[in-house]
Amino acid sequence: MNENLKKQLGNLTEGAMTIPNLLSVIRIILIPVFLVLFLKGSYLAAVIVLGISGLTDTLDGKIARAFNQVSNLGKLLDPIADKLTQITLAIAYFFYFHASDDALLRYGSWLFWIFVLKEVLMLIGGIVLLTHDVTPRAAIMYGKVATVAYYVVMIALLLFSPGFGVFHNWFTLPSIAIVILVAIAAVLTLVAFCAYAPDLRQISQKADPSEKSNG
Repeated sequence: MNENLKKQLGNLTEGAMTIPNLLSVIRIILIPVFLVLFLKGSYLAAVIVLGISGLTDTLDGKIARAFNQVSNLGKLLDPIADKLTQITLAIAYFFYFHASDDALLRYGSWLFWIFVLKEVLMLIGGIVLLTHDVTPRAAIMYGKVATVAYYVVMIALLLFSPGFGVFHNWFTLPSIAIVILVAIAAVLTLVAFCAYAPDLRQISQKADPSEKSNG
């Protein structure tokens, strides 16, 4: 086994048995539960599960800081849970809108794969960086803006989408509004992904010292 990988695994196990880490594991477990409920049409139950997931997300950070239970494993589990949740939401929405009778929603549903691919690539990139002993940088402004936009749009869909929105009996977003909102979030996601790309250059610089010395 790669020595750097051994070192990383050793660091992860140190102080790993904490309540915040348990909450992060619960969030990961709830992801397939939400997806199954959503795809089966049990939308209210799916929303409740997602709400519980969001609550555990809030609690794990507060507990970690309040009781000094920050750990290396927690720093890894929390973003993984976040990314898997974002991927799952995008997949759930894709299947729902792709099966719609509305042609605009069917075509627009393909935009959700931008979020899926971005998060999958970010996960793979993070693993590659760690195995090369390169610490991924903290979230930058582009990433924060894209994440906020993503959740604002996803929550808006969860509340006001035709068919499954919590308040769809009182108000639903027009098809064109849904596609525009998703497209805006997708563009911001692509911009954020491009902003993180330079991190991977650190690997090539480590592998090629001459490139690093040449600036």
